[in-house]
Amino acid sequence: MKNFSILISFLSIFVLTVSCNDPYKFSIEKPEKVILNESINVKILEKKGKSIDKVQFYVNGKEVTSEGVSTTINTTNLGVGKHSISALAFFEGKTKKTNAFIEVFANKKPAIYNFKIVNTYPHDTKAYTQGLEYYNGFLYETTGRRGQSTLRKVEIKTGKVLQKVDLDKKYFGEGMTIVNNKIIWLTWENKKGFVYDLETFKQEKEFAYNKSKEGWGLTQNKDQLIKSDGTNKIWFLDKETFKEKKSIQVYTHDRALESLNELELIDGKIYGNIYQKSAIAIINPETGIVEGLADLRSLEKEMAKTQKLVANDEVLNGIAYDKENNRIFVTGKYWGKLFEIELIKK
Repeated sequence: MKNFSILISFLSIFVLTVSCNDPYKFSIEKPEKVILNESINVKILEKKGKSIDKVQFYVNGKEVTSEGVSTTINTTNLGVGKHSISALAFFEGKTKKTNAFIEVFANKKPAIYNFKIVNTYPHDTKAYTQGLEYYNGFLYETTGRRGQSTLRKVEIKTGKVLQKVDLDKKYFGEGMTIVNNKIIWLTWENKKGFVYDLETFKQEKEFAYNKSKEGWGLTQNKDQLIKSDGTNKIWFLDKETFKEKKSIQVYTHDRALESLNELELIDGKIYGNIYQKSAIAIINPETGIVEGLADLRSLEKEMAKTQKLVANDEVLNGIAYDKENNRIFVTGKYWGKLFEIELIKK
C-alpha cells in the first residue's frame, strides 16, 4: 500500500505539473533581417493546430494595431537597434503570451574616412588616457587604472602637465567633460561619477548612474551630457541632476557597434573611439546610425617609429575638438604622441 500511495502521489504531481504547463504553443514569425524605413509584417504561427480567435501585438511595450493574427510595423518610427515584440493570443477562452525581438539595421553603409597628420605634439607615456577635452587653449585629460587614475591640465605644444589630482585609489577613472566651469568625471564599474572645480581641481560632489551599465566616455551637447557604457548604447543625462533620460542604440548597416568608448561632439555628430580598434565612429545622435568610420590604423605605424605598443592595451583612445580653430586631437593609452589630424572622406 505504501508503494501504491507513493505512486499515486507521484502521478498526481506529474498530472498537476503537465496541466500547469499550457500545451498550446505559439511563436512569432518575423523577418530575419530588418532595414530601417521598411514596413514589415509580423504574425503568429500556431504550433499545435489550435484556432486563435484574436491576437493583440505590442512593440516595446506599446500596443499597436493588429490585423487578425498579424500586424504591420513601420521601422521608421522605431529607429535602429533591437526592439521587443509581444503577442497576446486569445483562444478557447484562454490567453497565451509570447515574445520575440526584431533587430533593425541602418539603411546605408557608413562613409569611410582617411586622415592626414597636421601636427604632432608630445604626450605623457604614463597617461592611460580615458577622457580628453580641449578647453580655453589647454587639454584636460583623465587617466585610468585603479590606483593610478588622475585628472590633468596639459599644455598642448609641450605635453607638460600643469595641474594634476589623483582619484581615490579604489576607483578606475574614465571619461570626462567640462560643463559651466565644472569637470564631470566618470568611473568604470562603480556606477558613480564625480564633479570637480575647473580651477582648483577640488572634488565637490558625486552622482550615481543607475540605468547605464558602466562609465566609459563622456561628452555633451547644449542641453545634455552624452555617455557611453562600453556597449552599443549611448545615454543622454540631464546636466543638472545627472539622471539618465534616454538612450540610443548604435548600428551600421550590418551590425551593432559595440565597445563605444571615449566620446566627443563635433559639428553636431558624436565621434566615438571603438575600444581596441584604431577607428572612430561618427554617429547621428538622433538615430544612432553610424554615418562614418575613420580608419586610423596607420597611426599605430606612426607610433611604432618611436615606441613599441603593447597589443590590446596601449590602444587609440582620446578625442578632443578645438571648435574655434577646427582642430581634432587624438591620442592613445600610454602613447608618447598627441596628433592633430584632419579627416578626409574617401
